[in-house]
This record gives sequence, C-alpha cells and structure tokens, in this order.
Amino acid sequence: MNTKTIIKSCVVLLVTALTTVSCSDYLDVNDNPNSPASSTPFQTLPVAQRDLTALNAREMTYLGNFISYNWATPSNWSANQDFSRYTINSSFYSNIFETSYATIFKNLTYVQNYTDKTGVVDYSAYKAIASVLKGFQYQYLVDLYGDVPYTEANLRSGNITPKYDDAQTIYKAVIADLTSAAELALDLPDNAESPGKQDIINKGDMTKWAKFANSVKLRMLVRLSNTNQDAYIKAQIALIDANGAGYITADVATQPGYSDNADKQNPFYGYFRKPSTNAEQDRGDYTVATDYVVNYLSGTNDPRLNRLYAGAKTGGAFKGAPQTTTLPGVGFTSNDLAKIGPGLIVPTTGMTAAQTIMSMPEILLLQAEAIARGYIAGGDAAAKTKYEQAITASFTRLGVPTAATAAVTYYSQALPNVAWPTTGNLSAKVQAIITQKWVALNGTSSIELWIEKTRTGFPAGLPQPAEGGGIRPVRLLYPGSENSRNSLNVPKQTAQTAFTSNPFWK
Repeated sequence: MNTKTIIKSCVVLLVTALTTVSCSDYLDVNDNPNSPASSTPFQTLPVAQRDLTALNAREMTYLGNFISYNWATPSNWSANQDFSRYTINSSFYSNIFETSYATIFKNLTYVQNYTDKTGVVDYSAYKAIASVLKGFQYQYLVDLYGDVPYTEANLRSGNITPKYDDAQTIYKAVIADLTSAAELALDLPDNAESPGKQDIINKGDMTKWAKFANSVKLRMLVRLSNTNQDAYIKAQIALIDANGAGYITADVATQPGYSDNADKQNPFYGYFRKPSTNAEQDRGDYTVATDYVVNYLSGTNDPRLNRLYAGAKTGGAFKGAPQTTTLPGVGFTSNDLAKIGPGLIVPTTGMTAAQTIMSMPEILLLQAEAIARGYIAGGDAAAKTKYEQAITASFTRLGVPTAATAAVTYYSQALPNVAWPTTGNLSAKVQAIITQKWVALNGTSSIELWIEKTRTGFPAGLPQPAEGGGIRPVRLLYPGSENSRNSLNVPKQTAQTAFTSNPFWK
C-alpha cells in the first residue's frame, strides 16, 4: 500500500473537526498541548473550513442583521443593548478579528506552506482552496477593520508582532491571489492529490473552487467602484473571463456532516435552537424582526416576509419592534413579535442542512451591478435579467411556494426598488440592487448588508436605533487583545473611529 493510499484511507474528518493543528502565530504565544504535534492538509483543511463557516454564519451574520436594522430585541429581554446604543468598543465582536487569525488563518497558512517530506503527495489542490478561503476572510477583515496584519501575519513564532498593512494594498494583493488560485485550481499538476470528502465545501471539485475564487474577486472589484479605478476593475474582470470558469452557479455551502447533536448542528440553526429537543435557545427568543423590515416587506407585497420571519406566538401577527432599550412592556414581548422564520431556520432539516457562505442571489446581484456600471458587457437588458434572476433565486432558496411564478408577480409590480428601474440613472439601478440584496441576504451572509450600506448609502431611509446617536458605525475597532499583544503596531483609535473612519473604498 503506497503513501497516497494510506492517506486516503484515514478516517479523520470527525476527529479533526474537534481539533486544530498546533501551529503558533502572533496570537498564539504558547502551543496547545491538546493539539496534535503535526498535521497534514488532509487533516487541517476541513477544520479551517468549519471554523470560517461558523464565524460567518453566526457572529458575522448576527452583527450584520442588527447594524442593517433587520433584527431587534423584545421588551422582556435586556440583551443586545450594545446594538441599540451603538456601543462599539475594543471588546465589541472582537472574536471576528481574533478567530480569523488564531484559528482560520493559522490553519489555512499551514495548508499553504505544507510540503510533503516524502515527495509522494502533491497538495496543490489544497493550497488553491486555502488561498480562496484566505482571500474570502481577508476581504472581510479589511472591510470591517481597515489596515490589518498581512505580509508579516501568520508566521507563527517567526513574528508575533506583525506590522499592519495598508487596506487597499491588501485588497489588491488578495485579488491577485484569487486570480492565481483560480488558475491553479483549473490547471493542477497531474499528480495533485484530490481533497475529495476532506473538502467539506466543494468535495474536491476544483472547477467549483475556480468559480468561487472568481465570485469573491468580483465582490471585491464591485466594492472598489467608488475609487476611480475603473480601468483596473475592467482588467481584472478580463482575467476572470480569461480563465473560463465563470461564477458560481449554486450556493457555496459547507457540509461536514452536521447532525442534531451538541456542537454538531448547522451553525446558524444551532445559534437559535437546542440540539435534540430543537427548543429555542435564549437567542432564539430575544431575536425578533424590526418594525421597519416587516413594514417594508408588507408594503411591497413580498411573500418572503413569512419565510424570513414567523408570525408571533400570540395571535400569529407579523409585528416587529424598533431597535431601542426603552420598549413598552405591553405588546412588545417575544411572544408578541415575529421571530426568525422557517426559510432561515428550517423546522425539520435545518439542523443538518449545509451552511451557505455565498449565495446565488448575491452573485447574481453583483453581476447586475457590474453590468450596470459597465464593468461587464451586456447593457441594461442583461443587468435587468441578472436582477430578476437574483430575486427568483432568493424566492427559491427561502422556500416561497411556486417560487418562480411568485417572483415574476413580485418584480412586475411598478414599485421603486422592486421593478427594475426604467430610467437610465445608475444611482436608481444601484439602489434597487442593494435594496434587493438587503432582503435576499437577510439571515445569510448578512455582514454584506452593513458593508454595502456603508459603500452605497442604500437602502435609503434605513432607521437608526433610538439611542444610537444618529450615526451608523462604519467599522469595528481592533480588539483589546491585539492592543495588548501588538501595541507598537496597532493603528491608534478613539471611541469615534468606528463612526468616522470610513473604509478606503467608501
């Protein structure tokens, strides 16, 4: 039996889903004695994929839905007051930064740098996958924090106090890495080892990884639309066209074998429901719809309302609450308000469902905007087609009955930001696209909604929390742990930085 056969025959996924490799970096001063002394990409890749998925499905989606005013808190709970008051400080959602470096980047970098000492196994496919996922997460760190460690990061004990690199420089470096990753995925060495089932996202299908790389890259290029770099954006899209893979044609989703057991449920489902009994977690009880999102969906005759939200336990009404810490006690308790609905927390299969990390509605809306801006050929008719396809895809993935027909009925209404604008005004088209993204990504990749609101100003008229000071935050602050460990390199911030320091692409 040769080395490759031995590696393929190892049944390690369930074991490694509970471990990480013992690779210290600048957030890891000491080795973890509970981690194995060594690992291979075969063992390490699914751990990185699992951790990236959980962070994006839970904390980042929860944060995005509150900052974009989709979710609120009922009067019988005192949770989530930081959202209503916009208390953005060094401890607010600090695990987004910390988890990215301490586990996700640590393991992805290990995969990228790994060399098989026997010379038998070629891990190029693993390396391409790691590059795509690393780019996916670095994009969010730059969007949410600005300058972050990049060139000197993830060096383990080689540098535990890395410098912070310029945000725009990182963006372009990541875009270049995604280009290279797509090319490698499509042209692997003949002896490259296939990850197979150890790739818990695409099961070793490298064409799908090239499509995913192209899709993340398009997201980043559209993000640069306000930076007067149209020539660069078009040149990069030409490179996407050149590799021939195109963009994703189905949701990108993670499936390690989620089950209805403690710590093994689908991460979004498990954030709101308990294993075995499937009773509400406390978070499931204190997370409700805002009055604004319910009124908006009702006012546009949108059948996604009763998929995104569930009618109140008392009376079944679709009622929301404002984001405030001073709600009255009558009529605004968790039993009186609409909670997260069956299109997001699927009652019978949600605990075992694959967890989406990039959806078809998003990539179709990104293409619609890129076409409308002239980055992709096709003109207004092609942009309109992508826009309507995105709405249909949203109806389908949320389980709206007779989704295709219902979607046509919906977007055929002569309503602003529902029907495709007949005017040639670019701003009107972008407003419609981002407003539809605000609906379609509610509960899925919802951090995009906050970031897109910062970039475009849409949806227009989105309320502010009553105690929020009237200014929506535009970024997160570096965590206190980073200020302690890497104080000489962390950029200086004040309490107002989260509200005044716009991303470079704004």
